[in-house]
Order: sequence, then C-alpha cells, then structure tokens
Amino acid sequence: MADVLSVGVNLEAFAQAISAIQALRSSVSRVFDCLKDGMRNKETLEGREKAFIAHFQDNLHSVNRDLNELERLSNLVGKPSENHPLHNSGLLSLDPVQDKTPLYSQLLQAYKWSNKLQYHAGLASGLLNQQSLKRSANQMGVSAKRRPKAQPTTLVLPPQYVDDVISRIDRMFPEMSIHLSRPNGTSAMLLLDIWSKSNYQVFQKVTDHATTALLHYQLPQMPDVVVRSFMTWLRSYVKLFQAPCQRCGKFLQDGLPPTWRDFRTLEAFHDTCRQ
Repeated sequence: MADVLSVGVNLEAFAQAISAIQALRSSVSRVFDCLKDGMRNKETLEGREKAFIAHFQDNLHSVNRDLNELERLSNLVGKPSENHPLHNSGLLSLDPVQDKTPLYSQLLQAYKWSNKLQYHAGLASGLLNQQSLKRSANQMGVSAKRRPKAQPTTLVLPPQYVDDVISRIDRMFPEMSIHLSRPNGTSAMLLLDIWSKSNYQVFQKVTDHATTALLHYQLPQMPDVVVRSFMTWLRSYVKLFQAPCQRCGKFLQDGLPPTWRDFRTLEAFHDTCRQ
C-alpha cells in the first residue's frame, strides 16, 4: 500500500489524519461512556442532572472538534493519481475472505507478467531490428513510391538436410536430449521442453532467459547456425550451480546462482549484475 499512497498523496497529512481518527474514536467512546454511567456522585437530583448535562456537552464538543479537524486534514491528504496502473484495485486487498477469493494477489501476478511480456517484447523488437539488412545510401534516396514492394520469401530445406543438421548437433551435445518429430508430413519440429513451468525459482529464471535467447538467435538465411548457436548457449547451463558470477564473484545472490548467460561470451551473471 505504501507505493499506492506515495502517488499524489501528502503522507505527512495522511499520518496526521490517522491520529485524528484515533482521537475522534476516543471522544466518541467517552460520549457513550458518559451515557452509560449516567448521573452519579451528586446528593440532589438537580445537581446530578446539571453535572451530567455539563459532562455530556463537553464530550459532544470534543467529538465536534475532532470531526472538524479530521475534515480539514482529509482535504490536505489528496488522492492517488489516476495514472496509477492498478487504480482502486488495492482495495481488493482488504477483502476479509482473501483466502477464498484471492483477486488482489492474482491481479498483481497478472500485472507482473504483463510487465515481463512488455520487457521481452522490447528486447525482441531491438534484436530483430539489429538483424534486418541496412539500406544503402542509394536506397535511401529513392522515393518510397518508386521502391519495389518486398515480396515475402520462404526458406525450404530438404528433409535429409534437416536430419543431418540435427544429427550433428545431437553428437555435439551428448548430455542433452534432442528429438526430431514430423507430425504433419515433411515439416520438422524439434522437441525441446523449455515451456513447462518448474516449481523452483532458479529454473523459472532459466526458462525466461531461454525464451529471450530464442528471440536473440535469429538468422533466417542460416537456420543451422541459429540452432547450433542456441544449443551452445543452452549447454552453458551445465555448470549452473558451479560457475560464479563474473561481476561480483559470488556463487549465490538472494539464494540464487547466476542464472544469466551472455549471448556472446556465455559468461555467468546474476540478474542484477548483468545490468
């Protein structure tokens, strides 16, 4: 909740408002205590009535004073910015039956994955733009209207060539299990399970990095180089729990080993150390 309140909210006035609420509750409690106790400690009825009325009026004045103070502070507190991504969803965390309807925790998880998806999409866009061919100076001078429309191209490889490439890669990495399948005729599919979510955080991070690596190794004209480069990168995780971080020199950080492998050097880094 601290992050929510820090957006467009006067925290000092907010703390004072909490104290004002406590004072108001105390003064209201005194009013009810006065009504509960009634008229006491006076010998005559008239004296008891006067003392009760005076005490009751003092308590009501206290309630009125504390209420006015709370209204004044509420105008100073402000409200959270409308630009906050979760808006009023923070109120879901106040649900008394959160164990049965964990909407708020699920919403935070969805927001976290949305940010992660946006991050990987940005990486993919940058990497794919790097792989695109640069236009020459002559092409830059040609008008867009005169430019010939690019025709879509496809890369068709004979099945025997694909089998030979996968066979060589399988021999290069004997400790890794690789299986080639053709469920729909000649179209080949390389079975490599990196999508099933693990129960361990370290392997969840490795899966995220492998997804990023698949987006990094893109070279449509040379698919065998792409597969071989990705498999070489993936093989670097053989020493996941043995290689120290190349920046901080530590084996563990926040209880996790270095889970990031550099795409060029294959050196190990912690997530925070690779930035």
